Amino acid sequence: MNKLKMLGAILAVALSTQACATGGLVDLGVYDRAEGRRLPVHWHHGRAYVAGKPGNEYRVTLRNRSGEPLLAVVSVDGVNVITGESADPRQSGYVLAPGRSVDILGWRKSLSQTAAFYFAELADSYAARTGRPDNVGVIGVALFRKKHPRPRPPAAFGPAQESAAPASRAADAENKLGTGHGRREHSQAYYVQFERASSNPAETVTLYYDSRRKLVARGVLRGPQPFPGFVPDPPGVTLPWHGGHG
Repeated sequence: MNKLKMLGAILAVALSTQACATGGLVDLGVYDRAEGRRLPVHWHHGRAYVAGKPGNEYRVTLRNRSGEPLLAVVSVDGVNVITGESADPRQSGYVLAPGRSVDILGWRKSLSQTAAFYFAELADSYAARTGRPDNVGVIGVALFRKKHPRPRPPAAFGPAQESAAPASRAADAENKLGTGHGRREHSQAYYVQFERASSNPAETVTLYYDSRRKLVARGVLRGPQPFPGFVPDPPGVTLPWHGGHG
């Protein structure tokens, strides 16, 4: 490996970040649809964060890492993404087959339509516009295992709500990033039968988000750094530019 390739490899390792907030049962991630990329996850004091860009549409991605079906009750900003109710683990959720993934494009309006998620200023977020701004900036998933055997499976559905994500009440909440209620688009879902093995979630996974500027201000992300950190000139010395290889 020559020096340039080695430098590239070192930088690639140094700049790599985790793409999902990983629990024992699922991977939870955010995909920026405007930029066509999965947002890297940054860990800070035990919490997972992603940096969103105001105005960009995004989707929530879930992958079942387990070998059993799961019910994922999903909430964004403390609001159930299927029913629009304030988040509660007892609400409806998406059913994930073992090893399979689901992309949640937005707020569910029917079995065939959603209103797209997009990063919005707090006042424009769906939660704030419906009088519930306290948990803006939080994506939460409450996971339930399936009961076996199940005599009378109650209806639990393919849209979802979420469970407990700790409240995010920052002193500067008016500047926080939230999730808007965007354009309508096709997104098919179906009702299925799923009886929960327990009334309590088997696991809860939480992912926090805000703008990059706010995450830098809060110490979650580092500000702009010299790249890639080469050797500085000695003080008081001005050296002529030499473009050769000798």
